[in-house]
Amino acid sequence: MGVRGTHATGPGAAQVLALDSLVRLGRARRTSGAVSRPLPLPEGMTVPLGCDAVAVPARYGPLLLARLPRVGCVYADRAEWWWIVPFESDVALDWPAPARYAAGALVTDAPAPPGLIHLPDGTLPYTPPIPLYLALCRVMGTPPAWSRPISA
Repeated sequence: MGVRGTHATGPGAAQVLALDSLVRLGRARRTSGAVSRPLPLPEGMTVPLGCDAVAVPARYGPLLLARLPRVGCVYADRAEWWWIVPFESDVALDWPAPARYAAGALVTDAPAPPGLIHLPDGTLPYTPPIPLYLALCRVMGTPPAWSRPISA
């Protein structure tokens, strides 16, 4: 599936881009210009679905942990807790502020990587994104994006 343009060639011709290319361009724009490093996954973890992260203010961390039926790798520092989710868990999910979505599980501008505070059973590091999203909306008092009224 792509964004359709004209099929003319030469200067000023529109270029056809696939949807996944547009998503990658948007991700690159959000992460450019800052010093970033990926969260270090524990030895033995496998990431067949790729790896992103959701950062939430530390005060919400224990509340989320208590509400989730399955929890993957969770990292923390004084300011934030980081939840490992599958790649592209931001597609069609509008993560509520002040949560931040981190493509590639990249921690930006941190003096040291956050420490691992929860290790899941098994070899998959993921927290399922939909339950995490719903729990996050609940503790922040924000309705999920799909339940908000649409304005014209």
